[in-house]
Amino acid sequence: MTVDRVTTNTQAQYLLSQIMKANVALDTTQAQVASGKVSTDYAGIGDKTAALEGARAAAARADAYATNTQLAVTQTDLQDTQLTTLSSLAEQLKEAITTAAGNGDGTDLMATADNIFQQASAILNSTDANGNYIYGGGQGNSKPFTAASLSNLASGDVSSFFANGTQKKSVLIGDGQSVQIGVLASDIGTELMTALKSLVEADNSGSLDGALTSAQTTNLTDNVLPLATQAYTDLNTATAVNGDTYTRLGDAVANQQSLSTLYKGFVSDIEDADMTQAATKLSLNQTALQAALEVTAKLGQLSLLNYLPTSTSTG
Repeated sequence: MTVDRVTTNTQAQYLLSQIMKANVALDTTQAQVASGKVSTDYAGIGDKTAALEGARAAAARADAYATNTQLAVTQTDLQDTQLTTLSSLAEQLKEAITTAAGNGDGTDLMATADNIFQQASAILNSTDANGNYIYGGGQGNSKPFTAASLSNLASGDVSSFFANGTQKKSVLIGDGQSVQIGVLASDIGTELMTALKSLVEADNSGSLDGALTSAQTTNLTDNVLPLATQAYTDLNTATAVNGDTYTRLGDAVANQQSLSTLYKGFVSDIEDADMTQAATKLSLNQTALQAALEVTAKLGQLSLLNYLPTSTSTG
């Protein structure tokens, strides 16, 4: 006589399926704890995949905008320093002319003018970290201002000494948002150089070094000084416009960084596992798998003998 086992094949298959489910759940939680991610593939993300990739793309785009805009902030900051210096040079020229005309003495006036010319020329022909001329207007490899000396200004029209292009650099600070940051040498240097040219021509007509005649004083006051004053006024305006651009760019960087943080938060919410929850699930899944294995093993060993009463012998 044979003694059949209590469990049937159907029951055994069911128990095996439960072991497989427990094993899969354990593998999933182990992977989450190890990687810190809900899933290492899109299948585990499910219907949130499109939202995940959209958030990732948006974060990457915001990072790119922030990086490019920060470079523009650096450029406008440098331009602010240089425009402020040009404005100061125009003010120095205005004050030097005013003092000479007021005192009737032009001693050192042309030396001051030459110093102003040299500093202004250096700024107009300044380059960025890559060696490109900042005020070249798209012609980064050519000097935008070509006059070699103060006296050289008298040899031609001031405009002939400006070789910059007309393209003003712009930067994208967001989707469909562009800000112009480029400044042309001719825009910021023409009036100052025109004032200096007028002063050179006045000196060529009769040296200004020393006591001035009434005609020289009148020429300085009526013709040269207004040019220097206009140059100073317009350079102040250019400096203010550049300052506004700098502020706008700084705000744009902060905005894009905030957007990047927001989008990365979306990504994290979707793909990052709750480590505390994952660790708890891992422990529970380990226990569940162990229990399933133990139950299956025990059931596999059961037979009707386990349920038969134990026989006792009587004396």
